[in-house]
Amino acid sequence: MQEEARRNLIKAAMKAPYLGREEEHALAVRWKEHQDQCSLHRLTMAHMRLVIAMAAKFRNFGLSMSDLIQEGHVGLLEAAARFDPDREVRFSTYATWWIRASMQDYILRNWSIVRGGTSSAQKALFFNLRRLRTKLQKAGDSAPSHEIYREVARALRVSETDVAMMDARLASADASLNAPLRNDNDPASERIDFLVCDAPMPDEVAGETIDGERRAKWLRQALCTLNGRELTILRERRLSEDGATLEALGASLGISKERVRQIESRALEKLRLALTQRHPELAA
Repeated sequence: MQEEARRNLIKAAMKAPYLGREEEHALAVRWKEHQDQCSLHRLTMAHMRLVIAMAAKFRNFGLSMSDLIQEGHVGLLEAAARFDPDREVRFSTYATWWIRASMQDYILRNWSIVRGGTSSAQKALFFNLRRLRTKLQKAGDSAPSHEIYREVARALRVSETDVAMMDARLASADASLNAPLRNDNDPASERIDFLVCDAPMPDEVAGETIDGERRAKWLRQALCTLNGRELTILRERRLSEDGATLEALGASLGISKERVRQIESRALEKLRLALTQRHPELAA
């Protein structure tokens, strides 16, 4: 049904008479000043050939011709709404830009589920990369990819990185995660089966980070309850990567290793009391 409607539209467009300059101007004036729907219909139908020709140029992007023609018709109506007949410019010249822009926007929205860049430079790269690459390959036979990227980047005034990324996107179509994989051991496997990640979930990572910062703050507050020697012993014994031995600490502090052990035990008990008094939930 859709294909038949498209053929009928093309036949009607081809049968529509061409408009002379004066007749086109009169129709545009009646539409602009009086909103005459009949004038709008005649003006747009006479230029549907332009829409169909433009749609044919974009048919290699894998989208339906009917949809492209429909989007081009939207651009044609937009051109009619904005056209100023007093500027003495032919309507086809003005409408071409709107038709092309409407089709290009539709292609960018629907060519892939991954949205690409929408800047003018990215659009120019998307629609001209294949043409320029083919032209350069013919001129330079088997030129390396990086040389072709350099020439395309120079011609379109974008970076070589953007050219390489766009070329990679155009080289591969979207693939469903539920598409089956050819696997003799498990013929029923799908792409999504290989995307399982054992890493913690983002909320778990965030929770661990927040809890770690909170515990570090509590420890710093509790360490303030210790005297200088207790703090030194705990830092050397418990808070350093290479914990010092009792003998080494005793020698540096001028006390016995047994005395170091006693001070360490007392400091740990003071830390425990300081933490549980301020945060009773830690005692559970």
